[in-house]
Amino acid sequence: MSQQDQRAKVSVRAIAALAFAAVVVVALDQGAKALVVANLPYGQVVTVLGNALQFLYVRNPGAAFSFAVNMTWVFSIVSAAVVVAIIVFARRIHSMWWAIVLGMLLGGALGNLSDRLFREPGFGQGHVVDFISTPWMMPAIYNIADSFICISMVVFVLLVVFGVNLDGTRTVASKKGGQEARGDAATDAAVHESGTVADVADTSRASRPSSDSLGHDAT
Repeated sequence: MSQQDQRAKVSVRAIAALAFAAVVVVALDQGAKALVVANLPYGQVVTVLGNALQFLYVRNPGAAFSFAVNMTWVFSIVSAAVVVAIIVFARRIHSMWWAIVLGMLLGGALGNLSDRLFREPGFGQGHVVDFISTPWMMPAIYNIADSFICISMVVFVLLVVFGVNLDGTRTVASKKGGQEARGDAATDAAVHESGTVADVADTSRASRPSSDSLGHDAT
């Protein structure tokens, strides 16, 4: 199997991993929201683990964590743009890590976009169902889609920091590599000035006094 065929196979696996991650996130998000709407009282705190975890069913017309509540249409368009962008660039992904991260981001975006498109009060203006409250960490109410979006962004930053590329390769800048690069640059400069590598060696030997001349000078 040629290297090109192997890379194509990895790409198919990456796309499958991305799609699987997205489907799992959407299923978890929409399933949890359906249970919340059917069983939780609206606007009332249900204690699960004291102040560590509470359920509070609310409907959010804004972005994640109840930000910009009067811009529902804008966030609907932004979510749709994110979904389209990930789908378009999916064929370029060969890294399983990137596939999973972008799959979680895609699933989170689709989860909230579904609410904005199909929930009341209307298409594109639907209010997102939020129900997770963690007062010890933040005052905002959020949902599973929001959680996966935040997790994907954290891992996104880590992948960039560690030099993991979309094609599966890694960008590593080591000290040794930098020293070798500087040494090669110095040799190239010397060759450019003297003409050949042999000329550089001859020039180096000529610049050092021989042992006979050192002895003669000493006498």
